[in-house]
Amino acid sequence: MIKSKEFSIPFHGLKLGKHEFRYKITSAFFESFGYQEFNDANVEVRAVLNKTANMMELELVANGTVNVNCDLTNEPFDQTLNSTLALVIKFGEVYNDEDDELLILPHGEHQVNIAQYIYEMLVLGVPQKRVHPGVEDGTLKSAVLEKLHELEPKEKNVEQKTNDPRWDGLKKLLTDK
Repeated sequence: MIKSKEFSIPFHGLKLGKHEFRYKITSAFFESFGYQEFNDANVEVRAVLNKTANMMELELVANGTVNVNCDLTNEPFDQTLNSTLALVIKFGEVYNDEDDELLILPHGEHQVNIAQYIYEMLVLGVPQKRVHPGVEDGTLKSAVLEKLHELEPKEKNVEQKTNDPRWDGLKKLLTDK
């Protein structure tokens, strides 16, 4: 996990109310977590921290693209990414991040590192099945797609109309009633 000061929000000196922070996420961010599913990343994350007297609300909004390989053709393409995450930050005796929507910080903490939350939001925001847009609309030309079309079954939805004479005799019994 990245422990950079860049992703730490020092809330101790902030006034009550909303405060906005912006982050530029690149592939180096994901490499610091050891995640190598993305070829490249260009994501803008906006964090809005609403500080009240006894708790804080953090809203993360991400917009951008990540370059991934298509699951069918292995061709790289830019997958758009739009994701949000809401987090409530409260204070307690011990640190607790077991709940996805609630973070408990020990009394006396003066900053919160949001890198892990940004990472999880972005990774989970990408669809599980990644299909190149050219595959869906038929404009992508690749050797893999040509091979898939070549190996495709030649007869589609052709039912064989051969009847077994034994079944014909049984069907007569049902229709003779």
